[in-house]
Amino acid sequence: MASRSRSKATADRPAGMSRLSVTVPASVGRGRALATLGAGERHAWLGHLVEGSVAGTDRDRYLVDLELRVSDHAPRLAFHKAAFVEVGPISAPEAEPIRLGISWRAAGMAPLFPVFSGTLRWSDGELRLDGFYAPPGGGIGMVADRVLLNVAARGTAGLLLERIAAVMRGEPT
Repeated sequence: MASRSRSKATADRPAGMSRLSVTVPASVGRGRALATLGAGERHAWLGHLVEGSVAGTDRDRYLVDLELRVSDHAPRLAFHKAAFVEVGPISAPEAEPIRLGISWRAAGMAPLFPVFSGTLRWSDGELRLDGFYAPPGGGIGMVADRVLLNVAARGTAGLLLERIAAVMRGEPT
């Protein structure tokens, strides 16, 4: 009889998922952070609104060009991938961090790319993205994630956060 090895979920990581946590400086006031993360200015960092609310949810879907830089030195080398990014409404009780749910998946050839779900948070001059992503390829993907894919996931998330922070500061993206 063949036995199967199963990935166990832990308190900090569901089975088959990898944790993603990235932080970048975003030294702006709370009002500016609220405006940038709010529905009125999301287009500046997300791009094209594909649909209004996603059926059955309170989330909006955008078509976004996600980037992964391989080199910042000339000539700069980067990979781009179109992705559907879904964002939820802002939660911003006074004196607490500004939060919104965010998730993404590739717009094409989705089984070959990770799927992410988590929370975007601004607090005390920094942006933070926390959540989990499912590496493609099941068990083999989890092994590849430990070796290389987690670097790509952190790099892609970091560049998205840098884009948001630049919009908050009024810089071109």
